[in-house]
Amino acid sequence: METHHLLSPEIVHFQGWRMSWWVIYWGRRKQQKWLICRVWRHVLHKGDIVIDATCGNGYDTLAMLKMVADESGSGRVYGIDIQIDALKNTSSLLDATVTQKEKELVKLFPICHSRMDEVVPENTAVRLVAFNLGYLPGGDKGIITISKTTLLALEAAKKMLISGGLISLVVYVGHPGGSEELDTVEAFASRLSVDSWICCEFQMLNRPLAPVLVFMFKR
Repeated sequence: METHHLLSPEIVHFQGWRMSWWVIYWGRRKQQKWLICRVWRHVLHKGDIVIDATCGNGYDTLAMLKMVADESGSGRVYGIDIQIDALKNTSSLLDATVTQKEKELVKLFPICHSRMDEVVPENTAVRLVAFNLGYLPGGDKGIITISKTTLLALEAAKKMLISGGLISLVVYVGHPGGSEELDTVEAFASRLSVDSWICCEFQMLNRPLAPVLVFMFKR
């Protein structure tokens, strides 16, 4: 996969940024989320429709909502997680941080991420689909995303995404099955047409168990 096009003006303009800056900050957990949100902000517009394919504790759902919510109410976040506890955590976070009007822009569904096309209306123009692959932080580590369903989810996301959109993944590899899931994600990205997609991966070479960030930009 290509590793340099993230800074290409063809996709998004990061004036003054340097790859070394990314490397320094990617190794710190708090900055990881900041970097991801930075990329999202350069892709998203107010009123966009986005999917949080793995809600977890709701922090990505909240970040997406803040980026797409507008007065017209046309922005929408579809939040998906197979674990009820994750959706409860997400709902509680939204209750504590946003208005009721904003929360109404979020639709939560207790299903596997591979079934996202069952809850997002057909022909919906989706700008971003985001994944955190692994297990629910603070939850049952025996319940994890797996390669088979993640591949189905990526196929569904590919069909929904509009031109100029993004599939964003953080792949955690420090648990059983994590490395296999990363292999599946990399293989999927590598098969995408270079004429239609630009795929990037960021990984700490001297920290083999650090989470891996993968971006798939649709031209």
